[in-house]
Amino acid sequence: MNNQNDDFFMKPKVDFAFKEIMMDDDALKGFLSAVLNINPTHIQKIIRKNTNMQKVHDDEKQAILDVRIVIGQGEPPKKQPESEEEQTEREKSLVFQEIDIEIQLAFMAAWADRSVFYVAKMFTEQGEINKKYSNFKKCIGINILNFNYIKQTERFHTIWHIREDSEPLQYTDKLEWHLVELPKLPPIADGTDLYKWAMFINAESKEEIEMVTKIAQGNQYLESALKRLEVISQDEQKRLEYTARQKALYDYNTYMEENYERGYGEGKAEEQKALSAKIAQMRADGVSEEFIKKYFGNQN
Repeated sequence: MNNQNDDFFMKPKVDFAFKEIMMDDDALKGFLSAVLNINPTHIQKIIRKNTNMQKVHDDEKQAILDVRIVIGQGEPPKKQPESEEEQTEREKSLVFQEIDIEIQLAFMAAWADRSVFYVAKMFTEQGEINKKYSNFKKCIGINILNFNYIKQTERFHTIWHIREDSEPLQYTDKLEWHLVELPKLPPIADGTDLYKWAMFINAESKEEIEMVTKIAQGNQYLESALKRLEVISQDEQKRLEYTARQKALYDYNTYMEENYERGYGEGKAEEQKALSAKIAQMRADGVSEEFIKKYFGNQN
């Protein structure tokens, strides 16, 4: 990144910053290719979808995703530019997948249940469009966690499917989950692009960002992510939004810790009163309703 008097930079793992970075197509392609082990040039189409998932019933839990996209994979065209007819015909040959990318800083014991809910919700929503089960797109959940979740392994990247209990037989390939646990990053690089991306996302200081900048040389996708981070870090309006989001995360973590320490002795009424006061302050600080709904549910 450029040397400037202003050393402020957004931490990529704060969800506001991460979502802004993923708005850059090259950054998104590079990250997806590193996680899914695919050629980034084969990501021929990106469709960004509404992150507020549909509710079937009024009392159903509202699912709000961080980054929700559909990608179309296929061989790059041999000639450019293509006519509209050629583009339409080529899109028919693409393999489409729907992907949810989540970044979670605070420990959540029920994270597996939450991630299954999100992916299953994406899958079942397709029933309103597709008339045949065989036409359903594969749904993938990519979860970046700032805490150790899977205790049985020290690998920072694990991949999960639905399989038979006694034999390694896959029931379906239509549902897939990836966990990237940042605290498990080994001190020595493993030579993968995903390690570089995890280092970038996990960067906490200007020095760590500079280190990532060095190892990113020649990787146009990671360089795009670094450039995007630099741009949004110098944008005054985005700084205000980032700061509000970061403060809201601190408030949320503090509330959860205080609630845990207090226990249930004070009763539900006192607990709700404290929560309402906290949310009122968040709104006064300019925290979005989207954030409040995601972390606290529907609150009047």
